[in-house]
Amino acid sequence: MQHFLAQGGDLTVPDINYAAVLPVLIVFGAAAISVLLEAFLPKHRRWSAQVGVSIAAIIGAGVALVAYIGNAPAGGITTFRAAEATGGALAVDAPALFLWGTLLALGLGCVLLIADRSVEPGGAFISQAGMTGATQTRIQAQVTGMQTEVFPLTLFALGGMMTFCASNDLLTMFIALEVLSLPLYLMCGLARRRRLLSQEAAVKYFLLGAFASAFFLFGLSLLYGYAGSVKLADIANAAAGTDRSDTLLFAGVGLVVVGLLFKGSVGPFHTWTPDVYQGAPTPITAFMAACTKVAAFGGMLRVLFVAFEPTSWEWESALWAVAVISMAIGAILGLTQRDLKRMIAYSSIAHAGFLVIGAISLTENGLSGTLFYLLAYGFTTIAVFGVISLVRDSKGEATDLSAWAGLARRSPLVAGVFTFLLLALAGIPLTSGFIGKFAVFSAAFADGKAVLVVIALVASAVAAFFYLRVVVLMYFSEPAAEGPAVTVPGAFTTAAITLGTVVTLVLGVVPGFAMDWAGAGGFAF
Repeated sequence: MQHFLAQGGDLTVPDINYAAVLPVLIVFGAAAISVLLEAFLPKHRRWSAQVGVSIAAIIGAGVALVAYIGNAPAGGITTFRAAEATGGALAVDAPALFLWGTLLALGLGCVLLIADRSVEPGGAFISQAGMTGATQTRIQAQVTGMQTEVFPLTLFALGGMMTFCASNDLLTMFIALEVLSLPLYLMCGLARRRRLLSQEAAVKYFLLGAFASAFFLFGLSLLYGYAGSVKLADIANAAAGTDRSDTLLFAGVGLVVVGLLFKGSVGPFHTWTPDVYQGAPTPITAFMAACTKVAAFGGMLRVLFVAFEPTSWEWESALWAVAVISMAIGAILGLTQRDLKRMIAYSSIAHAGFLVIGAISLTENGLSGTLFYLLAYGFTTIAVFGVISLVRDSKGEATDLSAWAGLARRSPLVAGVFTFLLLALAGIPLTSGFIGKFAVFSAAFADGKAVLVVIALVASAVAAFFYLRVVVLMYFSEPAAEGPAVTVPGAFTTAAITLGTVVTLVLGVVPGFAMDWAGAGGFAF
């Protein structure tokens, strides 16, 4: 450093608006503290400390977010900006604030599911790291302890998601993508029961995720070669007025979008989704299904609206086809599933197709409708997986459809809540799912995509069949003589299911406040 200054080097300090990025800093700071707690606290005290730090961090970040929103500039700001630069690495604008609030709220529900140790004695996660062999696996399933490394991993993933959807350049977005992905790869392999299935899920997610990251990074390099910059605004300016060959541009656009579609589990880039949803611990499945989808589509919206909007005529037809393929895969293959977690995985693929419809409608209504859909879908999904974790047999969660036959006779309350949540996923009125679909489809229709909306309505009708099949099974089928039992949920799981169910109802009856916030403004760059 002294040699650098002696040679006349100029050390500049980046411009950082700490009030704007305080929610992200709190989450990352708490994640670092959690790592220290894991290293220095006795094992019997780690769980309570980690749960306290995680919940306090999310609530504290939420308070900081609310405090900043009251004084936030109408047009948003960019921060982490070098001296004399035109834009910062992070854009804190209305969509970013909405997505941050959504991620924090969904993250709280997921942490509650992760922290529960009553549904599965000792928790859903392995009691000791490095567990190998069938005998050791059976022994550890009876131990009441759990690996509490899952809490700092969750906070790091959540912080990466918040950074990802606010990234103002592709390099920051790639780093955030890795920060959110690597913890998820690890957590998918930490299931207490069905260890081989969990480890297989982790390996598949890691390998396919590595390919998706490579696509994203290669696309980033091509776009840098085209525009001479990785900033989203500079890419848009280069695409709007340059005499360079468009080969680098469209190759880069395609590769970057493929990476984003993979993280959003959009067909045909969905191949990891059913296996990972089934094999991962159910709280982590809920975390991926809700929060990762919010981050992926938040990043996709920013890239499409800011960087690629001048070239929308060229890529819109490709994403139009992707939306149709994703809806068809999710709706049709979902009909064939006998495992509930796999069925919800294919449901998420169909919903991802609906979200793509909103993302390619480059209008204010398209943006606000997609943001609202992400909020509504996230809460419903967390509650769905919370309910799935309650039906259990001697081997753990009973996710085969046959285990749910006659559930309404054994537990009318659980069956009623699950029915309401499935109807929300199907888009029945008086649920948030109906309002979300209406907002996205109406925005697409107004943007001239009537044919795509009709296809989406047909896909919704097909998908409704496998939701209603479960409802019929629960209410009109005879229960097995020695069927699975419905576990009484602990306080954490009860709070998570209640939160998701209440929000699903409230957003279906009085969605105005959330719709207004989602449509509060556009992107800053």
